[in-house]
Amino acid sequence: MPRSIDGQTAIVTGASAGIGRATVHALAREGARVVLAARREERLDEIAETVAAEYDAETHVVPTNVRDEDAVATLVEATVSEFDGLDLVVNNAGLARGADVEHMTTEEYRTMMEVNVDGMFFVTREAIPHLRESEGNLVFIGSFAGKFPRPFNPVYAASKWWTRGFAKSVSAQVGTEDVGVTVVNPSEVRTEFGGVYGETFAERFDEGEVTEPEEIAEAVVFAAEQGPSMASEIDMFRRDKFELFGTM
Repeated sequence: MPRSIDGQTAIVTGASAGIGRATVHALAREGARVVLAARREERLDEIAETVAAEYDAETHVVPTNVRDEDAVATLVEATVSEFDGLDLVVNNAGLARGADVEHMTTEEYRTMMEVNVDGMFFVTREAIPHLRESEGNLVFIGSFAGKFPRPFNPVYAASKWWTRGFAKSVSAQVGTEDVGVTVVNPSEVRTEFGGVYGETFAERFDEGEVTEPEEIAEAVVFAAEQGPSMASEIDMFRRDKFELFGTM
């Protein structure tokens, strides 16, 4: 039987938009106490106020740049101080910059790696002691790009391969201590993602064409409710995604 997350304390990074915002709503709906982390404090406050009113949920906003290890330490400390523990972490913050390798700037490369790789490491490092204590769950938002080679933006893809490898190896390390680790791999999701390339996925795709952020949020809830087993990896691909392999 699924275990209830009612009353559990969750951190969601990248909570100000897209998958993160949808996940905050989904967790709050199920009764979790949600800590919202991202850089845009005003947007976090708006989302926190909305879910508090809609679901009578307890929320806490901690503006956080996951590239800053001290800020991440403050995030986890503030969460434990506010809610006396930590049960679930959703490592969602991520971004894309640049495209082909030969024209990618060093700044684009470093920004992507610092958010997608360093940020997930910093959050995981700070969270593990508390998740061990609560026998909690750690959920990573990966990507279709982290499972299959692709010609567009290999560095972004590599960062998501890193996410999967890191998550599965962390699972091997803490699984005997009853910490569940799940990777959720979306293909295109109708969010603000992709704006750096001229249009966001929300602008590029009509409703129903690709995955909605709420679908990914439901996968996160499903992962968080598992116990004593865990959902090790969940692929959430649009239904025609594998068509591209027919052209190879």
